[in-house]
Amino acid sequence: MRRSLVLLSAGLTVLSTGLAFAQNNTPRNLILFIPDGLRALKVTPETAPAMAEVRDKGVNFKNSHSLFPTFTMANGSAISTGHYLGDTGVFSNTIWTNYTSVPAGDTVVPFIENDAVLGDIDEHFKGDYLNEETILKMARDKGLSTAAIGKVGPTYQFDHTDHPEKPGKHSIVIDDSTGGKNGVALSDEMKEALTKAGLALATPGRGDNGKAGDAKTPGTTVANVAQQAYLADVATKVVLPMFKARNKPFVLVFWSRDPDGTQHNQGDSLNQIMPGINGPSTMASIKNADNNLAQIRKALDELGLAANTNIMIQADHGFSTISKESKTSPSAKVSYDDTPKDFLPMGFLALDLAKALDLPLFDPNDKNAAVIGNAHPKAGNGVLGKDPAKPDLVIATNGGSDLIYLPNRDKKLAAKTVKALLEQDYISGLFVDDSLGRFPGTLPLSSINLRGKSATPTPAIVVNFRSYASECGEAPTNCSVQVADTVLRQGQGMHGSFSRGDTFNFMAAIGPDFKAGFVDELPVSNADVGMTAAQLMGLRGAQNGGLVGRVMSEALPNGIVPKAFRTVEKSKMSENGLQTVLNVQRVGTQRYFDAAGFPGRTLGLETGKQKTAGK
Repeated sequence: MRRSLVLLSAGLTVLSTGLAFAQNNTPRNLILFIPDGLRALKVTPETAPAMAEVRDKGVNFKNSHSLFPTFTMANGSAISTGHYLGDTGVFSNTIWTNYTSVPAGDTVVPFIENDAVLGDIDEHFKGDYLNEETILKMARDKGLSTAAIGKVGPTYQFDHTDHPEKPGKHSIVIDDSTGGKNGVALSDEMKEALTKAGLALATPGRGDNGKAGDAKTPGTTVANVAQQAYLADVATKVVLPMFKARNKPFVLVFWSRDPDGTQHNQGDSLNQIMPGINGPSTMASIKNADNNLAQIRKALDELGLAANTNIMIQADHGFSTISKESKTSPSAKVSYDDTPKDFLPMGFLALDLAKALDLPLFDPNDKNAAVIGNAHPKAGNGVLGKDPAKPDLVIATNGGSDLIYLPNRDKKLAAKTVKALLEQDYISGLFVDDSLGRFPGTLPLSSINLRGKSATPTPAIVVNFRSYASECGEAPTNCSVQVADTVLRQGQGMHGSFSRGDTFNFMAAIGPDFKAGFVDELPVSNADVGMTAAQLMGLRGAQNGGLVGRVMSEALPNGIVPKAFRTVEKSKMSENGLQTVLNVQRVGTQRYFDAAGFPGRTLGLETGKQKTAGK
């Protein structure tokens, strides 16, 4: 019944915005600009003038939402398809695939920001791991010009099927891997155009920006300028002129690695919460992404394309500073060669669960070697059980949240796992697969749209980690701090949690099919971006699942302005007094998730009066 209601709501919204689309004789052009990891309230005329201009002169989506888990590939799947994660199956950046992925390093828990890994997963899931059509593929099939340029992983995800080794039949894809053995092949047309423009046929590396440092060595202090300058040049000096010469509508995706990449690796705050991700390196990375947008808008003007091009800007997620502190974790009391004293090590969730459940721990990123003594899993991932080839439990480590899989669907083990998790101070909210039953202190996966028609395995438990606001002197969402299961250090940057600091992403739009100077107070999400983009381009695709976003009709001329309201959903109380609480906004049957977890342990979910979104 719920799926029918969602589809009906989406259909009515499409009908209501038909007038706006009908005003065009032909579809407009569309540019999707994704500044990875950009927090909404960090954009000002001083910090990011190009993005601030789009927001202030076009549409300001001031009540925006990233989908939880707030990771890149997960939200990229929503932007590219209009579907929630329960349908796309991209539950995080590292997932369990239930087979050994060779391109990912012979592991069952691949990190999927990799073109070769995505191709491998496609092969194991009937040619399309997303199980839903992307807007870029639909546009390409319709005969439009299409290209995706930017960060490896989410860029290719926009059009990852139909034999990319035949570049003439595929969207243009330029990312970190271009020119290498794992890169999507370039057509002869693109090779000739790049050469004529004086640009290399291979994307340059990140240089010092790619250096994350370690426990004793600070990470980078420079933005990803050189690599992104190349990608912006490809977009403005090659792709846009090529599309103009074709004289037909186009869709161009530009996925800016900054500020995300710099915020992750920044060396301004080694092992210190302050300044965290609010230091000079981060500000340089925000300006770097803004410069890329300014260059693209300038090229549109010079090519005479601006008047007929819509631009949608949406960050995939917000961002937080990393904390590695816990008073309850057994793993934090062990000494590790690469971890400061009393800090949580990489893979602390796997280590702590192995101890609590009394199960052997093996490292799926080290040929299933046993993890013993004062060692930790190399990438944080873990398989638990007597036989690593047939594990009882699998942990996919990601950052501000982790995924737990139960291959045998053992309900008793699920109950023991939940009980163990509820005893740790770094936990703030648990979500359990509906099929395993209800557990006090937890909410079901369906409550946050993580249970749908996914092709990839659905997690048994999604673990949200604790978050809070530091005294950084800015809005709380700009001061977000979270416990993170990552190789990165305290003081560096991460995301993935259900903190409002992570769900509050920057979103804005401008163009002939958007209102001018409009402030949208209604909740919107990255799934809505996918649906709205498809509507603007007149694209229709087959849908396997019903967990879809809505067309943001209120932002379009002559579109309806629906009403919204707020609700709070709560689990039953656990034996130790913990309760997963979910702050929700609704537009019709669409549900938008502000923050979730245990009150007092999640930013945006305080124990007193609930704060409004983004405040």
